[in-house]
Amino acid sequence: MALNITKPVQQMIAEANAVIETVPVADAVKLVGTPGVTFIDVRDPRELWRDGSIPGAINVTRGMLEMWIDPQSPYAKDYFQSGNKFIFFCASAWRSALATKTAQDMGLTPVAHLEGGLSAWKKAGGPVARVEPKK
Repeated sequence: MALNITKPVQQMIAEANAVIETVPVADAVKLVGTPGVTFIDVRDPRELWRDGSIPGAINVTRGMLEMWIDPQSPYAKDYFQSGNKFIFFCASAWRSALATKTAQDMGLTPVAHLEGGLSAWKKAGGPVARVEPKK
């Protein structure tokens, strides 16, 4: 029995990109370490360990995003209440587009995502920090 997908993921990504801010890599590189700007890496920790991350980025796995943003959640993270601008990213800007749209729908502002993800960041020569597994 074939699954009847009524909204393919590519459509969801296109719809998200139509209503969220996308930050070009060249602009984002200039924002690393800027007060009031927080980079959010939505990739799985194994991806961070393998590929590194943007220096200073906070890892928020996609599966916990909503719980960590919502101040009423027992899992809420204070940094989401900081008033900072949040720039979400993943490997290729698919998960981050969906994460940014979700955060925006929840009322978190200002939010954006990194054009092309970490792969575009690396290709442009953006700085990458090594990430070690937590012990």
